[in-house]
Amino acid sequence: MAETSPPPASGAESCSEEPARGGEQLPEEPRRAPAGGADREGEAGPPPASPAGQSEPGSPVAAPFFLLYPGDGGAGFAARPPPQQQQRAWRTPPSPGSPLPFLLLSYPSGGGGGKHHPNYLMANERMNLMNMAKLSIKGLIESALNLGRTLDSDYAPLQQFFVVMEHCLKHGLKAKKTFLGQNKSFWGPLELVEKLVPEAAEITASVKDLPGLKTPVGRGRAWLRLALMQKKLSEYMKALINKKELLSEFYEPNALMMEEEGAIIAGLLVGLNVIDANFCMKGEDLDSQVGVIDFSMYLKDGNSSKGSEGDGQITAILDQKNYVEELNRHLNATVNNLQAKVDALEKSNTKLTEELAVANNRIITLQEEMERVKEESSYILESNRKGPKQDRTAEGQALSEARKHLKEETQLRLDVEKELEIQISMRQEMELAMKMLEKDVCEKQDALVSLRQQLDDLRALKHELAFKLQSSDLGVKQKSELNSRLEEKTNQMAATIKQLEQRLCRAERGRRSAEADNRLFKQDFGDKINSLQLQVDQLTRQRHQLELELKLERERRLQNNRSIPGKGPQKPQPKMDGKHKIQEENVKPKEALDESHRLPSHPVDEQNQLLLSEKPQMCQLCREDGSRTKNVCKNCTGTFCNACSTNELPLPSSIKPERVCNPCHEHLMRQYSTSPS
Repeated sequence: MAETSPPPASGAESCSEEPARGGEQLPEEPRRAPAGGADREGEAGPPPASPAGQSEPGSPVAAPFFLLYPGDGGAGFAARPPPQQQQRAWRTPPSPGSPLPFLLLSYPSGGGGGKHHPNYLMANERMNLMNMAKLSIKGLIESALNLGRTLDSDYAPLQQFFVVMEHCLKHGLKAKKTFLGQNKSFWGPLELVEKLVPEAAEITASVKDLPGLKTPVGRGRAWLRLALMQKKLSEYMKALINKKELLSEFYEPNALMMEEEGAIIAGLLVGLNVIDANFCMKGEDLDSQVGVIDFSMYLKDGNSSKGSEGDGQITAILDQKNYVEELNRHLNATVNNLQAKVDALEKSNTKLTEELAVANNRIITLQEEMERVKEESSYILESNRKGPKQDRTAEGQALSEARKHLKEETQLRLDVEKELEIQISMRQEMELAMKMLEKDVCEKQDALVSLRQQLDDLRALKHELAFKLQSSDLGVKQKSELNSRLEEKTNQMAATIKQLEQRLCRAERGRRSAEADNRLFKQDFGDKINSLQLQVDQLTRQRHQLELELKLERERRLQNNRSIPGKGPQKPQPKMDGKHKIQEENVKPKEALDESHRLPSHPVDEQNQLLLSEKPQMCQLCREDGSRTKNVCKNCTGTFCNACSTNELPLPSSIKPERVCNPCHEHLMRQYSTSPS
């Protein structure tokens, strides 16, 4: 798409054409038609017209300012907007007076000493075509390897590859002048390949023998497809690019095939040898195809989400399964058709064999009749020599009739022999066709067996995937059930934790109230307890003193009893008096302790131990008096031995766990377990 700009600033020098090699003038920069979309020609375009409408070669001509979309210049790209051009480091033109338009599209300057500027537009097109060829070849190889089967002519990446190759071969192509106009076709360079590589003569002959191709463009497209099927397209292109002297007859000097980009593309074509392609040239219209590059296949969104790997594998397997089933149906139909043809040929062969036997019998009969006629004619001739003249005349007429009949029979024999030869040749052709059909049927059967094997493998893989899917679904179901049970347990534990927190709060409140009561008890009765403790200590000391005196009195009395035997019955009386005295003295601190125990407060452990040490009591549970150490239950205030009061539980009125008896422990445990808080 061309757009003309205003003339450049003053100071732009005039541009003149440079004489080319061979005495001809080099063409100006190739330009597109404004809207017609005609092919870009390699011929020289008309010079820009003057304002008066006449051509003035000597007048200064400004370099045009227009954008040109990379491609072959076909009508397919004329309607598309040009892409954004990348910033490039352009080389400075040698002529200082040459203008610098937006794309630096300048004409050769007359003051350059016979040297023309590089054609940046052609270089741009070569670079774009090379990049497109890279993308097309890379995408074709990746998609073919992912597909994993033989490619056909309907495969979209393969079609785009041929379109890109067609554009590469058309780049910088010289136009041939004919009576009907100018024609540009890349079939001419491809015909040279058979001279460089003898193996290419086969595909060239095959292309020329195809009945549906009428134009050179169609032959060139068919040649590219056959070369790709042979996996020798890169070899042919390398051999063609290496012969620049032959390509110069068809391409401009700055065309892609004449520059290093062509060698790069030929090297990239080596990677296509890993794919298998199969094309059916019969019935395919290669002459009227429009070669338009679909850029949407290569301009993809980088943030596009990809499907999961498992879904992609299942989709690919299902596609392969459908393809194998469709191919199996086609092969079955082909086998049925071939079997019908074989049956028809067998019937025709049987019929021809019968006709051949009849013809052989007729030939033998005719030979016998001919021998008989010869004998009759020889006999008639002998009789004519010996008989009269009249008889000779009659016999001559009979002889002429016999000769005429012999001639007719001979002609009939020749016709039968000719027909026999035709039948024999047809039989040989039919036998050859039968052998080829049998070979084709064998190949189809082998292919059918392999396809059935692949189908069985795919079915086994499908069953395996279905089993894995079922097992994974079962595992997911089990995990979901386990999660539901764990959630129920979590909810129960949360409720239990909430209840325990409530109980903890109540226990904390009870502990705080008990601490407050304990502080009040200590404040109210601390002095009294201290005084009582002092009295107890004093009484204890008195008791020890009295016990010591009692002991001394006993010893003294024992000595007196030993010295005076008559006073024996009166000795126990002082002892009893001493015991009663001690017991009376012990009653006083016990009464004081009982008063402190009856106060509205919880007794301390020291007071209980003092009471128990002063008056040994019997265990209320086991009723055994053998244990000296007795404990008081903090819940029921009963006296129990160590064996019957080994448990400790936190009580609402205590800060720390307190010792309780076994019945109270069981009762409190049942109460704690049944209470909701």
